[in-house]
Parts: sequence; C-alpha cells; structure tokens
Amino acid sequence: MAIFLDENSKILVQGMTGSEGTKHTRRMVASGTNVVAGVTPGKGGQEVDGIPVFNSVQEAVAATGANVSVVFVPPKFTKGAVIEAVDAQVPLCVVITEGVPVHDTASFFQYAQNAGTTRVIGPNCPGLISPGKSNAGIIPGDITQSGRIGLVSKSGTLTYQMMFELRDIGFSTCVGIGGDPIIGTTHIDALAAFQADPNTEVIVMIGEIGGDAEERAAAFIKDNVTKPVVGYVAGFTAPEGKTMGHAGAIVSGSSGTAAAKQSALEAVGVKVGKTPSEAARLVRELLK
Repeated sequence: MAIFLDENSKILVQGMTGSEGTKHTRRMVASGTNVVAGVTPGKGGQEVDGIPVFNSVQEAVAATGANVSVVFVPPKFTKGAVIEAVDAQVPLCVVITEGVPVHDTASFFQYAQNAGTTRVIGPNCPGLISPGKSNAGIIPGDITQSGRIGLVSKSGTLTYQMMFELRDIGFSTCVGIGGDPIIGTTHIDALAAFQADPNTEVIVMIGEIGGDAEERAAAFIKDNVTKPVVGYVAGFTAPEGKTMGHAGAIVSGSSGTAAAKQSALEAVGVKVGKTPSEAARLVRELLK
C-alpha cells in the first residue's frame, strides 16, 4: 500500500517541454513511473522521448486517462496551470514550482477546495514517491526502497536524507509538502492518510521553525493517530527572530521555535530527534 500515489498512477507533466520538465520527466520514467502525457500550450502533437505532448490538460486526460499532474511551469503561470488541472478533474496535482506568489497559491488552493475533486501538493515542494511504484516530482528514485515507514516533510533535502538514512527498511510513501506559508497538503493530511494505510507502521514527520503547523499536527496526533510517530524539527540552532530558508514565518515569542515544536510533539508521545540521524535511530528502535 501507499498514500496518494501508487502503481496505478498515470502521470502527466505540465511544462514537460521546458528544460526542467524534460529533465525530471526522464528521471521519473527512469525510476519506473508511468508518465503518459505532457502539456504545453501550442506544442500539442510533439513528443518527448515518445511521450505525447498536448495543448491542454483536458485533452491529455481524455486521450490518456492521466490521474496525476506534476507542474513544472514558471511561477507566473502556475495558478493557471493548477486551475486547468482542477477543471480537468485530475485527482492529484503536484506543484514543484518555487517562488509562486502566496496570493496565487491561496487562490488556486481555494479553487481546488471548492471543486472538491483535486488534492494539491505544494507548491515549492519536491513531490512524492511511493518507492517501486511511482515517483511524481524531483525526489531521487534510487535512494531507498519500498517498506514500512511513512514520511511527511516540509523540507526537500531532509526528505532525501531521511530516505537514505533508513533505506534498508524502506518507505510506503515519502511526501514533500513544501515550506511555503500556504500549501495544499499539510502534515495533518498526510498523517491521516498514513494512519489509514495498513502497510505504514511508523510515521516520520519533519518540520521546521516558523508558523504553527507542527503544533497543530501535535494536536491532531493526540486525538487521531495511534501509530508511533517520530519527529524532527529543522532549526534548533537558528538565531531567534530570523526567518530561515523557507520556514514560512518569523519565529516570534515561543510559538514557532524548534524547542516549542519539540515540546508540543513530545507532549503527545512523539519521539523527537535533535538531528536527522537521531530521528532515524529512534525509528530503528521502534521497529526492532
């Protein structure tokens, strides 16, 4: 089993003819992903490595039955691309693009919510992978294997590190949700899905300083998650009052600091590592 993405996923790539789209399409295909279509307005009828390109998402879905869209378009076109995927009722839309205006994200996320047919992951995220089944985005496909751990992370790089640290045990699905202030799929959404997935035995949750997403996740875990959860919060050594990387918010007062997030998580029984390696060790202990 896996969440959101599995061997039945048929992927279309919006922006496949661009340099990033082409490069990562090839990487997805190399890791066994079923990429069935590309979409670039005005380039319909072309092919990329034998994969047909269409002018619109609607056309691509009608011709191929695609049920996942991965978005590799520039920030100013991202809102339109997501709305197009929602209008075509694509069940999953994975937005890799970085630098999308927050106003645009708020707009397309609300549009997707109102439509009720499309889950958005991202923006500014590495995507998600169900090892051995499908890989939608930019996560390296060869650093881990299929297994019993579910991973949800705000940080792309830390997603890869955790996958590598626990590669011998393997993962059901790894979801990079992105670190922007507004994102389509949250820690809570992924926690609920992993809780419901019979093959996920342990959940790893990676957060970072800023905002209150991890505190809200802790409250959700307390009431809804019975599986063991291991946490890691990036930013224990960050200077106070600084916005770090894509933390999404300035650390103010105690809310938003790594220590506050650690306290909130530990209060509901989550084991929290001070480093990614320590978090990996905690997972190993739980699975012994």
